[in-house]
Amino acid sequence: MTDALVEKLDSSFLTLEITPPKSPDFSKTIDAVKGVKSFSKIDGVTITDNPLAKLKYSAILASVKAQNELKKPVICTVSMRDKNKLAMQSELLGLNDFGVRAVLALTGDPARLSDQPNVKGVFECDSTQLLHAVRLFNEGVDFAGKAINPKPEKMYAFSVTNSYAKSFSNIKKKLHKKIENYSCGIISQPVFDEEIALKLLEMFDEAKADFSDERQNAKLIFGVFPIVSLKTAQFLYAHVPGIYVPESFIDALLKASKISPEEEYKVGIELSRNIYKKVRKINPRIHLMCANKFSILDELLD
Repeated sequence: MTDALVEKLDSSFLTLEITPPKSPDFSKTIDAVKGVKSFSKIDGVTITDNPLAKLKYSAILASVKAQNELKKPVICTVSMRDKNKLAMQSELLGLNDFGVRAVLALTGDPARLSDQPNVKGVFECDSTQLLHAVRLFNEGVDFAGKAINPKPEKMYAFSVTNSYAKSFSNIKKKLHKKIENYSCGIISQPVFDEEIALKLLEMFDEAKADFSDERQNAKLIFGVFPIVSLKTAQFLYAHVPGIYVPESFIDALLKASKISPEEEYKVGIELSRNIYKKVRKINPRIHLMCANKFSILDELLD
């Protein structure tokens, strides 16, 4: 399944983000996804790994369960905040055995954000080292240069990027580093503006132009996050770096919120559907983030 998902990067690619619960029961989340009619349009899913350093069900086990039950290829997020090189390689071996052969490499959100007392980040290495580990595994060796027998099935590494910065040259430098380390796909933070999407794609193409080997095949994937409330729009605008929310988005939701919650939701869906369609025309590779509100997909993808 993983090979087929990666092949879709050459044409049209649509993935859905799923965050496991703070619960020993992941089945309810799986059932919620299955209940969405438009899930048939999704090519694959990503599983998050304790986002914002908050306690969640294991990303590794959730990835195996999701791929088995949803019958869709899974990209498993691996955060280096919580792992040293030994644990990271061990997880890659286990994922490989279960056929989960795509990973999303993250350094991880700061441990100080955790909901657990006195948590300390490991950070023995960053996402670049995880990308390097995947490449070594594909050569059949570990970090110590020792052979892995049998050789793992081919694995694929994905990365992330901010979608906005005052200086896009900084984004370009980071994109270059991730392409240099053989990311096959780089997923952006949510995009809410057509011009920003075009600029981000321009930076990506410039960064990729320095390579003449297989790294030229790397693809940019636009993140899309449906905003259906003024509160969410204002929070993203004011508190989340690396994202640009146009004031027109906020103004439209503010006006609608003064009419009714139903109007606010209606306007939010319309704005989100419009930006989804626009960025998909620019680049037909999309990663959907809906904070596990999966029913919204039917309205977004209609």
